[in-house]
Amino acid sequence: MESRVKPTIGSFHLDRRALLSSLTVLPLLSASLHSRSALAQSQRDPLPSWNDGSAKTSIVDFVRRVTDQGGPFFVPPQQRIATFDNDGTLWIEQPMYVQLAFVLDRVKGMAPMHPEWKGKQPFAAVLDGDLNALAASGEKGVAELVAVTHAGMSTAEFETIVTDWLVTARDRRFKRPYTELVYQPMLELLAYLRANGFKTVIVSGGGVEFMRPWTDAIYGIPPEQVVGSSIKTRFEMRDSIPVLFRLPEVNFIDDKAGKPIGINEHIGRRPIAAFGNSDGDLEMLQWATLAPGARFGLLVHHTDSEREYAYDRQSHFGKLDTALDAAAVNRWTVVDMKNDWKRIFAFD
Repeated sequence: MESRVKPTIGSFHLDRRALLSSLTVLPLLSASLHSRSALAQSQRDPLPSWNDGSAKTSIVDFVRRVTDQGGPFFVPPQQRIATFDNDGTLWIEQPMYVQLAFVLDRVKGMAPMHPEWKGKQPFAAVLDGDLNALAASGEKGVAELVAVTHAGMSTAEFETIVTDWLVTARDRRFKRPYTELVYQPMLELLAYLRANGFKTVIVSGGGVEFMRPWTDAIYGIPPEQVVGSSIKTRFEMRDSIPVLFRLPEVNFIDDKAGKPIGINEHIGRRPIAAFGNSDGDLEMLQWATLAPGARFGLLVHHTDSEREYAYDRQSHFGKLDTALDAAAVNRWTVVDMKNDWKRIFAFD
């Protein structure tokens, strides 16, 4: 049945001296009590940004079952693996994938060194801001852009480029760094699972070396627990220094059926829980949940056009169609972002 949800596009610094000179004892006491109350609430409720309902209950019930040492569904900690898609599951993916925004900015930044790009597609489309022409270039065109912007350098150089870009790049709708556009309810979920002995792993179609420089700081997920698409690299000695040089050749695409393969090759254990938001995550959820024992699958359904975006079956990015139908058959939890999340971002 066709969904009615349509896609849409589109430090706090505390000065101690000022505090001591301007605040009275009463406000300080009130703030202290409020802080203690918030702490107590967070201890009672590990998922405070989630509204009470079936989605939140299903998560808590699953964790209780697999951590109940005397229960029939107990899972030893070393087997508690939970895999997470990144784009659209942990952070924003509209109006385009963040890594695609990185590619476009890289093309524009490199253009002065390549005047021939003005008359060559798909580069001309990027420089002219013609997204329709870019889309017409298809996967081949995007692959060409990725090859030019992601290769021809060492892995260390690429890490620096990604890190520097994330510092300055801003989402055009929210006017914030992309690293602030992560979903607060999912951050709480990651922390809740780790507090209960789970290893949380990112399994994304995005570039593995695009994600690894920042996932630890943003998600608490270290580089060795990130699985993603990759290009080929070559070992070289440069001035007696060993480097890995990035080549303009695809090594592995960690999407759709590639996700279970990537999980098997990089993790070596079958996850007991998987979290995604699109058809690209279907096979990962099937691999994690269609097996004996306690299993859990969850899809984030983007239904909130006011606080974020609303999209599913017709979206060019993060299409959720086949997997949404499969969720009902396989009894996966579907998160209605509008109704299940009290807030979407930490700044809400």
